[in-house]
Amino acid sequence: MNKPILIQNARVVDPASNADFSGAILIEKGVIADIAKGNAPGAPEQSEIIDAKGLVAAPGLIDMRVFTGEPGHEYRETIKSAGEAAAAGGVTTILVMPDTQPVIDDGALVEFIARNAEANTPITVLPSAAITKGTEGRELTEFGLLLEAGAACFAEGRKSIQSAAVMRAAMTYASNFDALIVHQPSEASLVSDGVMNAGPFATFRGLKGIPLEAETIPLDRDLQLALLTGARYHAAQISTARAAELAAFYKARSANISVGASINNLCLNENDIGSYRTYFKLSPPLRHEDDRQAMVEALRNGVIDVIHSDHDPQDTEGKRQPFADAATGAIGLETLLAAALRLVHSSDANLMTVLRAMTARPAEILGLESGRIAKGAPADICLFDMDYPWVVEEATIRSRSRNTTFENARMTGKVTTTIAKGKVAFREGHAR
Repeated sequence: MNKPILIQNARVVDPASNADFSGAILIEKGVIADIAKGNAPGAPEQSEIIDAKGLVAAPGLIDMRVFTGEPGHEYRETIKSAGEAAAAGGVTTILVMPDTQPVIDDGALVEFIARNAEANTPITVLPSAAITKGTEGRELTEFGLLLEAGAACFAEGRKSIQSAAVMRAAMTYASNFDALIVHQPSEASLVSDGVMNAGPFATFRGLKGIPLEAETIPLDRDLQLALLTGARYHAAQISTARAAELAAFYKARSANISVGASINNLCLNENDIGSYRTYFKLSPPLRHEDDRQAMVEALRNGVIDVIHSDHDPQDTEGKRQPFADAATGAIGLETLLAAALRLVHSSDANLMTVLRAMTARPAEILGLESGRIAKGAPADICLFDMDYPWVVEEATIRSRSRNTTFENARMTGKVTTTIAKGKVAFREGHAR
């Protein structure tokens, strides 16, 4: 039986109801039992009292794009270590991608992820299943059986389906189950051996570039097919101004379309690569500052529905290579909220907008009861200090990998306590 918890003297911010007030939250039996403005209600005997002292109490974050090494590459990340990193970052639900070894393309593997998570981490872990067998982009998986096994949605992870016919078939099949397709649009022939954003900076560095059309051409294709089939479609991540324009056009024509963006593409640009810093080799690549600003504008306007970490652990050997040869990806669970708060502190976006994109909207897209502070809702809550200054240091990272784009970065805003499923999963200074 979970011990009751009373959070008092908190600034309660709930994007789902657009609420922002000083008050208290009572948690019992894994759910939010009561919410009060002003003074706290009476707490049951033996309750744990958390005096927030003005800290923000928000719904636990929901991260819709997380890679783990398990199964197959546990030395990079396990479900357990990803859960610990998530809790430290205020993330209480993660959607894990299916391109592991073996690929999550049958029911037994979906069930393996769910059982592993239940046994080893306090947070909620949602397994996605592959759209195609082996994520090879050819033969569709058994959607019905995978949904029965517990798949939250269908994705290809780092890969992108190149065939329009296969994508159309996948969307048609998914629409029969009202299932969600999550896909990163990327045209392989245009990406080719490119390693960063195409443009003068890439030329100056002597590196091959990835043009924006590598994103916008398959995105336009996917969005047209989503309209054609009526499928629920989530563009996993976009990074360019033109992609934002396309998303706005098609979203105006279908409520089934949603769009995500990595916190990296909202906070960083191609100049951050500097002297071939391989931690900044990402997919999609960091773009021009004009594109970054367009991403922020799209977030403010509601074109971008979701902010995610794109947490992709890579080992040191994979990153300690020449930039062109280095592994792609960066971790981000522990820094997701703090990095997003940069947008708030710079007045690029308000707190409600930023939190909505990491709580209420991903919950709506995935059909979850979490992502809100309301009576009867799951007790997933993060407490954070908006103004706490800290530095991202390698020694404090809980992930098994260290490839963060925010290494030695100065942050303002830090998670102090994370409650997941009604239990304290993280407190500042120590993990669960």
